[in-house]
Amino acid sequence: MSEKVMSPYPAMPPITKWLPVVAVAWLVPGGGHFLLKKTYRGAILCGCSVIMFLLGLTMRGYMFQPMTGDLLTTIIYVGGFLADLSNGVLYILTKMFGYSAPDIAGHTVDYGTKFLVAAGLFNVLAVVDAFEIAVGRKD
Repeated sequence: MSEKVMSPYPAMPPITKWLPVVAVAWLVPGGGHFLLKKTYRGAILCGCSVIMFLLGLTMRGYMFQPMTGDLLTTIIYVGGFLADLSNGVLYILTKMFGYSAPDIAGHTVDYGTKFLVAAGLFNVLAVVDAFEIAVGRKD
C-alpha cells in the first residue's frame, strides 16, 4: 500500500506565468516586483541594488572576468563574474560604456569590488523573491 506524499508547495504554474517575471527581475533590479504590482517592495529593492552598484563604481571596484586556472582562481573569478552579471542592465550598461578598473590591491578598490558583487547577489535574492510571488508561494 503506497501513501501519497503531500508537497508543502502548490503545483508549479505554467512557465509563461513566471518566466517573464524572472527575466524582468534579473534585467532590472526590482522590475519583477513592479510587474507583479508590488511597487513598494520593488522600489526598495531597486533603490538598494542601484545604490550599492553605484557605490561600487565610484570606489572604482573591479568587475570580474571569467578566468580559469587553479581551483581557487576559477571559483573567485567565475563566481565574481556571475555575481556581477546578476546586476542585469546595470552590468550591461557599465560594460557598454567601457568601464574598466584594474584588479589592484587597495582598501577602496576592494570595498568597491565587494559592493558590485553584493549588488548582484542582492538582485539574485530579489529574483528568487519575485519568482516565489509569481508562483504563489509567497504574498
